[in-house]
Amino acid sequence: QYATNGDYGLSVTALSSNGSQANVQALQDGDADIVFCQSDVLAYAYDGTSLFEGAAYQDFSIVANLYQEQVQIVTCDPNIKTVADLAGKTVSVGAANSGVYFNAVDILAAYDLTLDDIEPVYQSFADSADSLKDAKIDAAFIVAGAPTTAITELATSGMDFSLVSLDQEHVDALHEKYPFLVQENLPAGTYEGVDTETICVAVEAALVASTDMSEDAVYELTKTMFENLEELGTSHAKFQLVSAEKAAENGSVPMHPGAEKYYKEIGLL
Repeated sequence: QYATNGDYGLSVTALSSNGSQANVQALQDGDADIVFCQSDVLAYAYDGTSLFEGAAYQDFSIVANLYQEQVQIVTCDPNIKTVADLAGKTVSVGAANSGVYFNAVDILAAYDLTLDDIEPVYQSFADSADSLKDAKIDAAFIVAGAPTTAITELATSGMDFSLVSLDQEHVDALHEKYPFLVQENLPAGTYEGVDTETICVAVEAALVASTDMSEDAVYELTKTMFENLEELGTSHAKFQLVSAEKAAENGSVPMHPGAEKYYKEIGLL
């Protein structure tokens, strides 16, 4: 929620949520004015597909594209070297009908696999890491900005683990079919013991506002954020990944007029 005040033109009250799908629903229901959301979930909502099959939601717009969240495939099975090797394995694909779930389904489909070809389990990142440690599952899909805590803890636990790379042909095919899936490789050394680059696709975390928010309010929000980015970066590491240039790039849904006004003002649009 937001309200005007005398310092920067608005103040923000934080609300807890159950992730991107719930955040879009909160915008639609008028329970929130500004939310964080993954680009794939935004596209699903705007087009009325996957998580939002048959019920398109379009009462929101982008304020800023923030940073990439890589689709990371983690395994402790040395026989799993490619996505194709997941066939017949027990694999965590995220919570049922979550953004992670649909990312997993899309990537499996690119390799001609369905959920029927694996033994799917539906777990959170932390539970997936614990299940890998206990050898209850063979692999897990985890979608988050790297390095991700659940994977870092696994990497430093002494377990023999690895990340599964995609190949360039399938990355290109995935991006062509799903433009919100972009290539974002993990450099060697992102995690202890992973000494080679991992080829990944990623979705983008975005700041999104209700179309009911005024142009002036969103302009002030955007301006305040980018004029104080260095300070914000000292309070939360993710802000160190944010830039106005990246924020102003075209996203999977239209940009809010207030944000557009700011980016034009500083010469980015």
